[in-house]
Amino acid sequence: MDLATLWFGIIAFLFVGYFILDGFDFGVGMSLPFLGKDDVSRRQIINTIGPVWDLNETWLIVAGACLFASFPEWYASLFSGFYLALLLILLTLIMRGVSFEYRHQGKSEKWKRGFDRMIVIGSAAPAFLWGVAFANIVQGVPLDENHIFQGTLFTLLNPYGLLGGLTTLLLFFTHGVTFIALKTDGRLRAEARVLALRAGLITLVVAAAFLVWTVIAFFSPVVLVLAALAAVSLVLSIITNVRGREGWSFTFGAITTMFAVVTLFAALFPNVLPSTIDAAFSLTIENASSTQYTLQIMTWTALFAMPLVLLYQGWTYWVFRKRVTRSSIEGAPAHA
Repeated sequence: MDLATLWFGIIAFLFVGYFILDGFDFGVGMSLPFLGKDDVSRRQIINTIGPVWDLNETWLIVAGACLFASFPEWYASLFSGFYLALLLILLTLIMRGVSFEYRHQGKSEKWKRGFDRMIVIGSAAPAFLWGVAFANIVQGVPLDENHIFQGTLFTLLNPYGLLGGLTTLLLFFTHGVTFIALKTDGRLRAEARVLALRAGLITLVVAAAFLVWTVIAFFSPVVLVLAALAAVSLVLSIITNVRGREGWSFTFGAITTMFAVVTLFAALFPNVLPSTIDAAFSLTIENASSTQYTLQIMTWTALFAMPLVLLYQGWTYWVFRKRVTRSSIEGAPAHA
């Protein structure tokens, strides 16, 4: 395996990590209108991701930095062509982060409700737009001979892209609700399990349609096997949730996301951004990568830095592994 192909795999790994970790963050945020019956339960929901949401987002920063360094041509064409979509993602992520920090600063219900709506929007919009973006990366976009995107934001809103966005939206929502069931107690835990089942069944239908479309359009034995594994993992997540095994349900949900993202990267390989104008204009691993010397330096850096990042992430989740109980929320009724 040459270094360019290795870094294609590393980029895939980083986006898998980001979609698994920030994916359930998005799901938790989107669940507020469905599970947040009162302010205590809404605070309980938000506190499940309070210690980790910002750490989860760093995976996106690392992925973007590695993409810039290892595949500058891919980075340039992607960020210029998808500029408006990525700008919307950035603005809504900022909106969500601000809401987490400022929601508790005010005492009025109107103040809190306003920031709750911002959390929902700041979770749903990126969850949808990431799916649209990656579906279009796999499907291809109108790139000219200079690798310049010849389209608009509406070019990305095609049927395959929209179905990809709906798939990630529902997948992240289900994943997040399962996390709430895993991290809370009492009535909220029970309601989250019921909601996870309902959302999971809808997700199964939509995700199956997207995966079948992907397999047919970009068929290879590898893509077929990976898509099948994603589907089986989602079914197992739903079954284990019904049996009250939230830990296993969340684990299978994470595995589902992993196989779904890897399926897209497998369908994309060896391209990194296909051109729908002419296949000769496509960006590939070979013509979009950095020099061999740059990739060598990055590989040695990743060899030392990546284990430290993973150890720190694991330690953080271990420290905050306990459930967020209703009684732990300040101001909660003693009898609740």
